[in-house]
Amino acid sequence: MNDDIDPDRFDSRRSTTYGNRGMVATSQPLAAEAGLSILRDGGNAFDAAVATAAALNVVEPTSTGLGGDVFALYRTADGEVGAMRSCGHAPADATIENVTDALAAADEETLEGYYPDSRGYAVDSGTSADDLEMPFLGPHAVTVPGTARGWEATVRELGTRSLSDVLEPAIHYATEGYPVSPVIAHHWQGAERLFTDDHAREAYLFDDESPDPGQTVTLPKLGDSLRKIAENGADEVYEGSIADEIVDEIQSAGGFMTKADLADFEPEFVDPVSTTYNGAEVYELPPSNQGLIALEALNIAEEIGAGEHAYDSPERIHAFTEAMKLAFVDGHHYITDPDYETVPPLASKSYASERAQAIGSSPIQNPDVGVPNANAEDADTVLLTVGDEEGNLVSYINSRFAGFGSGLVAGDTGIALQNRGASFSLDSEHPNSLEPEKRPFHTLVPAIAKLDEDDWMAFGVMGGYMQPQGHVQVLSNLVDYGMNPQAALDAARWRYREDGTLGVEDRLPNAVKLARKGHDVGVLPPVMFGGAQLVRRRGDTLSGATEPRKDGVAIGF
Repeated sequence: MNDDIDPDRFDSRRSTTYGNRGMVATSQPLAAEAGLSILRDGGNAFDAAVATAAALNVVEPTSTGLGGDVFALYRTADGEVGAMRSCGHAPADATIENVTDALAAADEETLEGYYPDSRGYAVDSGTSADDLEMPFLGPHAVTVPGTARGWEATVRELGTRSLSDVLEPAIHYATEGYPVSPVIAHHWQGAERLFTDDHAREAYLFDDESPDPGQTVTLPKLGDSLRKIAENGADEVYEGSIADEIVDEIQSAGGFMTKADLADFEPEFVDPVSTTYNGAEVYELPPSNQGLIALEALNIAEEIGAGEHAYDSPERIHAFTEAMKLAFVDGHHYITDPDYETVPPLASKSYASERAQAIGSSPIQNPDVGVPNANAEDADTVLLTVGDEEGNLVSYINSRFAGFGSGLVAGDTGIALQNRGASFSLDSEHPNSLEPEKRPFHTLVPAIAKLDEDDWMAFGVMGGYMQPQGHVQVLSNLVDYGMNPQAALDAARWRYREDGTLGVEDRLPNAVKLARKGHDVGVLPPVMFGGAQLVRRRGDTLSGATEPRKDGVAIGF
């Protein structure tokens, strides 16, 4: 199999997609078609979002699943801007003491399996019980999955179709089969190392191997679970037979989750946080998500005039990078579950004005960026955006955190369980410390923006700490430099890294001059720069753009 997934090798080009009645943009064509089919049948954008998300569970299982969480930013046809977060919490018995004791009692082989290499798969790390961190894999990294009840709440509160209706395309793909697309096939290879139990390998490997590009596969166990949810509702995952298998899986591996933990979970509809950037209004998710990081970075960038520099100048990237560093320092320290800690007003203009004074012509050295031991920098996920002819727009995001998640698949359900709990700290003094029923720091940030009167867009850029950096770059491309939607996503990207380096794509202009300004510049492959999706509505016209670094498509009618 060709392991090269560098999309720059392709000679094809994309242009912005246009339509009047409906538009879906996401990272896998079959999933986009699933959402579009719901729109064609009279469903609205929210129905289509859930149909697309469910299909992605099947056709892109390397990045999302029922064992993870789901979030939304949306604007309804009547003008309401809102948000939904359906992210699970730690088990009631998951205290620092209990987890530490469990890890200390684990044998050395088990401990080695709990800690990751740079892409989130188990390696022999040599970690000892005397030097414990929150594990990246295994039962203690699993938090309550929010996806099923989040989907159900979306269609119940905002949609027009039943949960059963919108799950039908995903069930079809899982049971009847589909050909695997190239980027997804590449990432699927990690399952060969990650999954060790027979039922996990049987659910996601084929003759003990990951699929090749174009290979047709079925996921019958996952299909059966989706059918149960379609017939019995999301309670099947939280109170029914699927809940039993989730609890049995986690407890048999030494974890603390109970059926009561699952049954107690409910999604929330919350108020977004927002700011303005050079005339655009930008809406993000509040804590425990990292939306405030994107907003603070935009405010600082506006304060220092980052978007006033020539597009191909090193001064532009320097200014945005320095704004991003400061926003990361603040967000990574303060953002956590607001029910447990007070988060400062990081999105205020006055705060940004004060922080901007730290920016000069040379790079800020050694900023304290990153959530300790969270391994969140390069997490995997999916994003989709949908618009309909009534005027509804939604940015919808699903994730298990890192690829297939914790390494645990719940019994015979085909549901791979997330490892979002790895973002907790075992340091009781850290704002993001592990506590019972607390939600961890969350990287996931869908977004909505008003660019002008009667000009709105749903967008996002996936990929761990790339997400807020991608939001800033895509929005600046549109607002400051007048790019069309697809050009804004195609443009070469940069990203500031936790290790202090400035990663760039090799086609980024004047990267050498950035090094001369003092940045530690390194060229990274396109796969490291996120997965953007965008649907825009200007008047009665919908436009869509999709990430050229993924397998996806923007499709409308």
